[in-house]
Amino acid sequence: MVKRLYPEQPVTGVGAIIICDGKILLEKRKSEPGRGKWSIPGGLVELGESVECAVVREVREETGLEVENPELIDVVDNIIADDNGEIKYHFIILDYFVKLKGGTLNAADDAEELRWVSLPEAEKYDLTKTLREFLKRNREKLERLNSCR
Repeated sequence: MVKRLYPEQPVTGVGAIIICDGKILLEKRKSEPGRGKWSIPGGLVELGESVECAVVREVREETGLEVENPELIDVVDNIIADDNGEIKYHFIILDYFVKLKGGTLNAADDAEELRWVSLPEAEKYDLTKTLREFLKRNREKLERLNSCR
């Protein structure tokens, strides 16, 4: 089991960018870090699993959706220190754009709630710091993507 809290080394995670007709799928997080904030579906890469397989699995587990053809968009560092300056969390997150294949949208696993939101409206949500920075950095690229074609 990977030690998430006060890890001895960075932990590798994946995130899924799913955009349909200008709306991005946001997930309200059930657990730390970022509990109660909005982010994107994703999670940790398991031992022996490729990052592409991890993003497909995490989307299925958290949303009930089947996705394919992951394309790397960005790499995000999420480093959170405690009040004493100790590293409480350190994730390296590979964010992938994915195409929808099927499935039925249903919040499960680490997802408290799922919601389709327009890209401009997403910035008004209580987003995780890393997603807010990701959206700013990749805005133009995201506006051209569509998972539903």
